[in-house]
Amino acid sequence: MQDILVLGIESSCDETAAAVVKNGRQVLSNVISSQIDIHTLYGGVVPEIASRKHMEKINQVIEESLSEAGVTLSEVDAISVTYGPGLVGALLVGVGEAKAIAYAAQKPLVGVHHIEGHIAANYIEHPDLEPPFLCLVVSGGHTHLVQVREYNTFEVIGCTHDDAAGEAFDKVARAIGLGYPGGPKIDKTAKAGNPDAIAFPHAKIAGAEFDFSFSGVKSAVLNYLNQCEMKGQEIVQADVAASFQKAVVDVLVERAVAAAKKLGEKRIAVAGGVAANTSLRERMQEECKKEGITLYYPSPVFCTDNAAMIAVQGYYGYIAGKRSGWDLNAVPNLKIGCN
Repeated sequence: MQDILVLGIESSCDETAAAVVKNGRQVLSNVISSQIDIHTLYGGVVPEIASRKHMEKINQVIEESLSEAGVTLSEVDAISVTYGPGLVGALLVGVGEAKAIAYAAQKPLVGVHHIEGHIAANYIEHPDLEPPFLCLVVSGGHTHLVQVREYNTFEVIGCTHDDAAGEAFDKVARAIGLGYPGGPKIDKTAKAGNPDAIAFPHAKIAGAEFDFSFSGVKSAVLNYLNQCEMKGQEIVQADVAASFQKAVVDVLVERAVAAAKKLGEKRIAVAGGVAANTSLRERMQEECKKEGITLYYPSPVFCTDNAAMIAVQGYYGYIAGKRSGWDLNAVPNLKIGCN
């Protein structure tokens, strides 16, 4: 069987990335230009700045990716690109670039759903992982429980009704003075704290057993901080971080394992930026072991936004005959399963 090379392009938020992947599993290059240092100055991602930086970096990142992979554009079989969800201006840079390259090089174009890309990141380091399985997707903008039935067939069985888990991490980190990006900083700070110091709420959604809500726990943290200030009580940053993290991780693990048991799934994958959280990984490992469930998760570099995952999912779309037209556009609020 002839090798298939896919060039992936990702620009949905604040990482400009390009990668070359062979046969959907072997990463030949994975180049990421991060904007974290710039957005840290503002306490979060500024969409207009992100878009401008993507325009500055995207050609350089793609050239570096091809060079690192040791291939030319003519040797690539298809171009895959994130077209949603994400920041509309940022997405447009990647989509416009991918369409231009595909048209000029006469290569097939495959639009990729960003969340489906995160799920596909698990295929890179786990050659034994194939659908069907359950995936917990946790990132700054998304918290989903997704049943992966086939490589290109997904069913959402649970989602957040308000804040995503990563969004709650960022807001709480800002409130307790840790700054941006919140997830890694809370993870690090929590290691020195007592997770049982403060009892923060675990929200349940009536009539939707696998759905999530994190605005309540975020508000509870803000209320706790305000009360401490009003009473002149000391705020132990590490204890707040550890207790908040425990409340979020408890809910994520409980819902994912319960869903797997109900659906009869014996494999759970975790994906998205929050999948790099050490507490989440440890708790998921413990609970999955108890229930005889095999757990998969990517290395941290494949948890955060990257183009290798887009190239992987693009490969599975390509071999299934999926092609995008020159009218492919950015869809900032794209729902999973919409292709």
